Amino acid sequence: MSTEPETTEDTEPGTPGTGQVPDTVGGGAGAGQTSETEGAGEAAGAEDARQGPGAEDAGQGPEAEATDADAGETSETEGTDADVAQKSEAEAADTDAGQRSETEGTDADVAQKSGAEAADTDAGQKSEAEGTEAGVAQVSEAEAELRAQQAERERIEQRKAEKKAPIASGTKLSGKAADLLAAVRAVESGEKPAATVFEESRPAPRRSAPEPERRPQPVAPQPAPASAAPAPAAVQAVRRVLAEGGAPEMLAPQVAAALGEGADEQLRADPWQLLRTAGVRPEQADGFARSLLGAECGPDDERRGRAVTGWLLEQAALAGHTALEMPALLAALAQRGVPEPEGAVQDAIAEGEALVFQDALEEAGTPAPTAAEGDEEAVERPVRVLVGLERYALAEESLADGLGRLVNSVPKQDGSAEDWERAAAAAQGSTAELIRAVAGQGLVLHTGGEASLAEPAALLNAARTLGLRVWAAAHGPIGRSRFAALLRRSGQGADVPERADGTPAGPGDSPVATVSGLLAGAEGPGRDAEGALDLDLLVVLDAPQLDVETAALLTESLPDGARLVLSGDPAVLWSVGPGRVFADLLAARICPQVASRRPDPGPLGELVSGIGIGELNQVEAPGKEVVIVPVRDAGEAVHRTVQLVADSVPRAIGVPAEETQVITPGHGGAVGTRALNAALKERLNPGPGRFGGFDPGDRIVHSPAPGRALPGRVVTADAEGLHLSCEGETVVVPKERVEHSVRHGWALTAHQAVGSRWPAVVVVLPGDAAQALSRPWVYTAFGRADRHLSVVHGVEQALPRAVAEVPAKPRTTRLPVLLTPQISGT
Repeated sequence: MSTEPETTEDTEPGTPGTGQVPDTVGGGAGAGQTSETEGAGEAAGAEDARQGPGAEDAGQGPEAEATDADAGETSETEGTDADVAQKSEAEAADTDAGQRSETEGTDADVAQKSGAEAADTDAGQKSEAEGTEAGVAQVSEAEAELRAQQAERERIEQRKAEKKAPIASGTKLSGKAADLLAAVRAVESGEKPAATVFEESRPAPRRSAPEPERRPQPVAPQPAPASAAPAPAAVQAVRRVLAEGGAPEMLAPQVAAALGEGADEQLRADPWQLLRTAGVRPEQADGFARSLLGAECGPDDERRGRAVTGWLLEQAALAGHTALEMPALLAALAQRGVPEPEGAVQDAIAEGEALVFQDALEEAGTPAPTAAEGDEEAVERPVRVLVGLERYALAEESLADGLGRLVNSVPKQDGSAEDWERAAAAAQGSTAELIRAVAGQGLVLHTGGEASLAEPAALLNAARTLGLRVWAAAHGPIGRSRFAALLRRSGQGADVPERADGTPAGPGDSPVATVSGLLAGAEGPGRDAEGALDLDLLVVLDAPQLDVETAALLTESLPDGARLVLSGDPAVLWSVGPGRVFADLLAARICPQVASRRPDPGPLGELVSGIGIGELNQVEAPGKEVVIVPVRDAGEAVHRTVQLVADSVPRAIGVPAEETQVITPGHGGAVGTRALNAALKERLNPGPGRFGGFDPGDRIVHSPAPGRALPGRVVTADAEGLHLSCEGETVVVPKERVEHSVRHGWALTAHQAVGSRWPAVVVVLPGDAAQALSRPWVYTAFGRADRHLSVVHGVEQALPRAVAEVPAKPRTTRLPVLLTPQISGT
């Protein structure tokens, strides 16, 4: 492997091969590098903004730094259940909004989610007023998406209320776990009030599975309600209570919005309700409670135990889990100083703040237990007890119902079987397999890399010729544009449907949308009179990025007889939100799966394919497709990165700086996105940052909602806000939202980059990023390059070790259990 000489700016071909980096390469790249790893541990560092549990980061920045994070720069750590319990009490951070600590730790546990990310999760779901016109009241895409989600949740709540059939407990649990389950079932069935039911241990009837609902009603964009923000009087009342307890008064608007009507009274009666506000940690809520309650405050207060239970479940959701196993939750509560963890969980369930589940466990290769006549105990299966938040539990149930409807329904017969077979015969290889599978099935899974996108394109082309209304949905706008271009090259773009508003399609229109735009009604075919998407075939690209709530909305939005194809690369990073929908579906095998046999071409394709199977191979790169740039420390890493983007790549590869993307493991630290973006701005677009830190021409990433990152550029600013151009679309961000939803975008994290590709990519791996690396992270980061990949390499042997030994960190979900009954229908 050849590397870039330290004395020249020229790039040289090479690959990050095992054992090939000189011993002098890869010293510490700056203490405190925020990393995007799946690792876990008990480090003393506090969490970095946006680096909450649930993505691929280890080594988070301090909690105080979280206040300037935007809602879209989501968690990059894949925490485990056990990680929830591993947060040191010493990691409590000051929530003073003015503090901006840049101290970055190296921990990635579930309990470390930055406060501001959750704050921006609330704020990101409000209207962004993108492209409003004078005299016309319209909501933004983000608010329309929020309304669609709210409509879905209301439908699920109504369905839940209609459950009347009794449920048998059916477990062999004993001790406190059995008492807990019995108590919960009694409360749910109405046999006993919550105040007395926990005194008994007799199991309550178990609820039957819900009847699948057809779909949500259409959500038409409407003007934002004027009362969306808390009333000034309510905010002022909360501010007075916060001042009494010594909490920052600037939290008042967030607290008032989180607690709703009577927020000040709720806060005074139960100070730990402050934990419902994004950005507040248990240690801080404890101090607030001591100031308000005085001698009445104690660690055994049931209000504290209930609030900490809900907080831990929120952190688990941010880590990607849809539920936590009971032992992990109890251990986490004990480490948070809750003296009676079981009682705290009981209280949370009795108050409706959490749900408990018992799922039967099946060991692979083990036959179902049998029993002699009259021996009922022998047929009981082992179970695991899970506790989770209602919104994610109900979303998984709704998703399983929707998938079951697709699997067991008969697809709409547009075109005869002979027509479909002729279309398949005209194709070749796995493309023909995909067309045949879609011809007779309502749900099909398709896997493959970048080159495999030609197969969904061919499918859409064939289905269109048969008269089907076809649409594709990508994760982000760059993926949408790339697939639309692919369709145009294959002839699909010559005949496209009308726009969502019914106007004729223009020359640039194509039947491709983003998932968020499709659900919000801002893109795509719109909805029919029954609330279903007005289409016959939907192909969802980047399927691994679907979380349970988004996937549930998609499946419930499909009309009867429609076909759904989920296509994606299973080796990339999982979704930012809770769940691992695509991986769970692949493992469940409830529908046809078509694996593409189209390899990604060239040295980059060979390199990334090897990483996918755990091998970091050396590849021949005669055209400098892969270049290694060894560095010793953080300063050199930043210098080399700027040099590559501004000079070496444009000169040696011919890719301009504006088409080169930098990817680094995290946001904070000496070589995080903040430091790199500052250095790149100074070199590529210097300016005073007079528009909230931005100047016209700055590359940015806009996050209108959690988990969404829209790359773009600053155009100008005025009284309306910051004007951006994101993939050809004009976006206006109100000035009060700029700080929270817009960041510079020359450097991104791997999770922000997923679903997009650029002609050239510079991946920065400083020495302290070793714990951040995993096979999915490296695969995702390296796979974002089309023509050229430069690796600023300072981690020595940690890179090949991560590729070979560090797979994706598991997430706890219930979808596989919920999908099991659907197998009989295939």
